[in-house]
Amino acid sequence: MISGDRQFDVLAVGEAMVLITPEGRLSDADTFRADVAGAESNVALHLAALGRPVGWAGGLGDDALGFRVRRRLEAAGVTVFAAPASAAPTGVMFKDPHPGGSVVSYYRRGSAASQLGAGFAKLLPLADARVVHLSGVTPALAPGCAKLADAIVSRARSCGTTVSFDVNFRPRLWPADRAAAVLLRLARAADIVFVGRDEAAALWATDDPDSIRSLLGGPHTVIVKDGAVGATEYLGAESTFVPAPVIEVVEQVGAGDAFAAGYLSAWLAGSPSADRMTTGHSVAALAMSTVFDVPTP
Repeated sequence: MISGDRQFDVLAVGEAMVLITPEGRLSDADTFRADVAGAESNVALHLAALGRPVGWAGGLGDDALGFRVRRRLEAAGVTVFAAPASAAPTGVMFKDPHPGGSVVSYYRRGSAASQLGAGFAKLLPLADARVVHLSGVTPALAPGCAKLADAIVSRARSCGTTVSFDVNFRPRLWPADRAAAVLLRLARAADIVFVGRDEAAALWATDDPDSIRSLLGGPHTVIVKDGAVGATEYLGAESTFVPAPVIEVVEQVGAGDAFAAGYLSAWLAGSPSADRMTTGHSVAALAMSTVFDVPTP
């Protein structure tokens, strides 16, 4: 484990968007709440709430929404490293609450985050972080973003920073036949990997946890998640399964990001395997208790 004398416990790199959630159905509501969403910014916000010194890096438009994202993150205690101001807009995400779970609509094509390239990695304080966290959303945004993900992994390795990678396959962004090889390469290059059984089945035609661990090979630690059933951590040759708690779910969107944040916080504390998994489940349960990606006071 890396020594604790670095400025940040985690630097999360990826797209952050403004999240618009209505009170009621999107088509009929008169009142809306604006917050921040995005896999990596969710992780950063959860970690900040857990008391971890954390940074977020990504692209924001030179617009009111970009300012709003920055203000929200900084108010939560997250240090922001935004790319030079872009004329491209900040992305927006809308939720439409339904009894069976929200329907989500994204307006992110051509966003400031999608304009990022490998050069952005050189601007990031990767040597100042114990862990850099990425997800499979970033390489899906644009070819330049895929190069950025590779560059971050390479630079993190050169400065001794642990790489955490959440596969986070989003079929609405790219098809499995195009995503499979890219996400497998990034997962194999990481130190800690989070992957769902359903994702592995869609990408690599296997949903067996042992087979997934064998397929990934390289990472020191692999966490295979199985929704409401639980999750299995593979640490070297050892494996630990911890069932998910039985809870009343309001919404599942953002639960994976919350799990990753809880797990990483416990990992940074040097907690044993079962405690790391339990903390991940607990933070995920908190996220699933609300329609917002990250609960706020």
